Amino acid sequence: MSREELHDGHRAVSGGLARAAIFGVNDGIVSNVSLIIGFAGSGADSSVVLLAGLAGAVAGGISMAAGEWISISAQNELIEREVAVEWRELHRNTEAETAELASMYEGHGISPETARAAAEDVMSQPETALVVHAREEMGIDPSNPPSAFKAAAISLLCFLFGAMLPVIPWFGDVSGYAPAAISVAIGVVAAAFVGAALGVFAERSIPKSIFRQVAIVIVACSITYTIGEFVGVS
Repeated sequence: MSREELHDGHRAVSGGLARAAIFGVNDGIVSNVSLIIGFAGSGADSSVVLLAGLAGAVAGGISMAAGEWISISAQNELIEREVAVEWRELHRNTEAETAELASMYEGHGISPETARAAAEDVMSQPETALVVHAREEMGIDPSNPPSAFKAAAISLLCFLFGAMLPVIPWFGDVSGYAPAAISVAIGVVAAAFVGAALGVFAERSIPKSIFRQVAIVIVACSITYTIGEFVGVS
């Protein structure tokens, strides 16, 4: 009979996918609403603001996805290189690697005798030894690298979702300050939802998380609106 866990299961927070989703939505909201408000502050025609919003969403989404792809691909390539070095050392310097692993176990509070026995047991299985050494020395799991494609796709979709929200008021025949105000309101509400989700997911103060995200949007919009108003359009 298996032993039941005394606490709820842990959330899946590794692999970069949750990070890509959260950053994608948040960056889409902040970057595009501030871009739109900057153009609106310049006095540009609504069609120009709409074009800027659409271009910002597409360009930002592609850039975000490409950044995630390159970042995780490079990280995986570096990990592969380090794992290959570790695999070579496990075969060339088996005794030294065994002693190193035993020392790590001792550092976790295990007695020297038990640590040595455990290290020798692990080293008797090369594939297991590689995983254990990679986790202990580098804090990685070589058997489950993050997917660059998944991270890029999630980042792209989430960025586009967040970026398109403040563009909605600019579709159709619009004029005046109303669409800009609605864009800011949408950005603030969306940022509040992101903040609340982060607060719930991380089990932190929800009001503080909401305030942080909303403040970022308001500050970004204030800065770009001021710049747009100062520069203006001819």
